[in-house]
Amino acid sequence: MTTPDPPPPSLRELKKQRTRVRLSETAVRLFLEKGYDAVSVAEVAAAADVSKPTLFRYFPSKEDLVLYRFADHEDEAARVVAGRGDGESAVGALRGSFLAGLARRDPVTGLCDHPGVLAYLRLLYGTPSLVARMHGYQERSERALARALGGPEVEARLAAGQIVAVQRILAEENVRRITAGETADEVEADAVRAAELGFRQLEVGVGRRYG
Repeated sequence: MTTPDPPPPSLRELKKQRTRVRLSETAVRLFLEKGYDAVSVAEVAAAADVSKPTLFRYFPSKEDLVLYRFADHEDEAARVVAGRGDGESAVGALRGSFLAGLARRDPVTGLCDHPGVLAYLRLLYGTPSLVARMHGYQERSERALARALGGPEVEARLAAGQIVAVQRILAEENVRRITAGETADEVEADAVRAAELGFRQLEVGVGRRYG
């Protein structure tokens, strides 16, 4: 099952995307330098040379300035399922995608010890309002995945919730160990084993319908 490639973004959309990236990077830099609570939205806007109303047109809240880095991953699981090969199961496609992410040290898997990524993760997981806001991203990811899985609505939502929970727990465990001082190389073997275990469990339950 494959889906056609989306059309390329327009020049206007590319300009807006560059602005979003600039605003988010400016905010994260200031938050890391001074602390999240010590920096106002007005200060971020001034540093990025835009007005406060302009900033809010791109980011509805202060938290979204940080979580923008998750925005591209919000429907990633849904895209993996929708774009899987003929005869490939949904769980199998997601397993392969997660293992590939571990191999390339994708920060979304938590298995990344780049200093900049580590600083960002400490900011994220060390700020209660950011952790709370991240749940909204996870809920939207579940809804998108449920639509991609198809079938009865409640059944699809239950399956999507289980899948997103497994991916979240795997990533959080990797983040916990790496922020405690282990390297990605030291964690990798255990991370792969945990991922294999998590997706085997999904195959037993979710796989009966979406395997």
